[in-house]
Amino acid sequence: MTARSLSDWLSYLEQLHPSAIDMGLDRSRQVASQIGLRRPAPRVITVTGTNGKGSTCAFIAALLQAHGLRVGVYSSPHLVRYNERVQVRGVEATDEQLCKAFEVIEKARGEISLTYFEMGTLAAFWLFEQAALDAVVLEVGLGGRLDAVNLIDADLALVTSVGVDHADWLGDTRESVAIEKAGIFREGRPALCGDIDPPQPLLDQARALNCPLSLRGADFDLIIGSNDWSWFGTDCAGARVELRDLPLLDLPMQNAALALQAYLQLDLPWREASVRQALLDTRVTGRLDRRTFEWHGKPLHILLDVGHNPHAAAFLAQRLHQRPVSGQRLAVFGLLNDKDLEGVLNELRDCFSHWAVAPLPTPRSRSEKEIAQGLQNLGAAVTSYPSVALALEAQCAQATSDDEIVLFGSFYCVAEALEWLAGASRRK
Repeated sequence: MTARSLSDWLSYLEQLHPSAIDMGLDRSRQVASQIGLRRPAPRVITVTGTNGKGSTCAFIAALLQAHGLRVGVYSSPHLVRYNERVQVRGVEATDEQLCKAFEVIEKARGEISLTYFEMGTLAAFWLFEQAALDAVVLEVGLGGRLDAVNLIDADLALVTSVGVDHADWLGDTRESVAIEKAGIFREGRPALCGDIDPPQPLLDQARALNCPLSLRGADFDLIIGSNDWSWFGTDCAGARVELRDLPLLDLPMQNAALALQAYLQLDLPWREASVRQALLDTRVTGRLDRRTFEWHGKPLHILLDVGHNPHAAAFLAQRLHQRPVSGQRLAVFGLLNDKDLEGVLNELRDCFSHWAVAPLPTPRSRSEKEIAQGLQNLGAAVTSYPSVALALEAQCAQATSDDEIVLFGSFYCVAEALEWLAGASRRK
């Protein structure tokens, strides 16, 4: 029998379970027991939240690696290659490593049906365990309490923010979402929350489990100035730790602040020079991701952002206002049909001189006609296109080197743009 390629495995996994999302830990727990899966590393940091999970995970991993630790990171979804989801010591897992892990899980599961995400999560845990790591940083896929990542007890649990998203699964109030996200807390183990106004159920759960809970605004916080930012946190002994005159970052600095407090909670060596450099070195593809490229002989500027709900849109609008451009801003936008279109548009209605909208390459996409109608109702200038690539090309055609194209609204949107940019680079 010919061995499956990674592409073959991923196609197989998509057909393995009757539904793409099937919340619960029982199936994953049974298979983990079958393969003797223990802890993927001595230190487990689990991160959930409505927004900011990816950059928070990246900051934590960078801080740990800067101090010499061997680190694994599990995140989702991926943008271009599945390998992006599993990083071992700063390097994406290879096709061969992932295929081997899938083989192990497939052999162990027997008649137990697993979702695509559950198979991938167990495969990542197995790879981490084989790699003899010092720490792993795990990004929750959806919610927290019933997400496959929550199979592993976190030594340190982080909630980045609490907003309404995935309402069909998590409920349509911040309180219901908070209950699901606080499900990653463990008895007596420290937890952190980066939301400046955490819902009461999250606080109640921490109290019920006797979790030492570090809160933004009390135990740690940040002050952002026009040219720099400062931070303070609290170490394990209760002493105040400060960083002043930090250079401004492209990634959300409130997520950096949360990551800094998380690092303090791990009671590891604190070398300020290493901490500062780790923050500066952290990059996350598709998150406030600024790039310059050449198109038909002219240099153009683009900002890619996967933000797809009102909370993320509000943050993007804030960052755009903080960083004005000499020319105009042109939007390229697509959105899934289960997202709050009106909420996203209201946050960004005044940020762009022209919008190019398109459907996303998935049956879950909202139609470009519906998006365009929403923008027209707000008085915005908008043109519809049949694909993200064509919308991007149209904005490139009218943009000058003083302008900035902002492409956002979904992982699907950014993924298509990345493939287009790679092709544009090859065509130069």
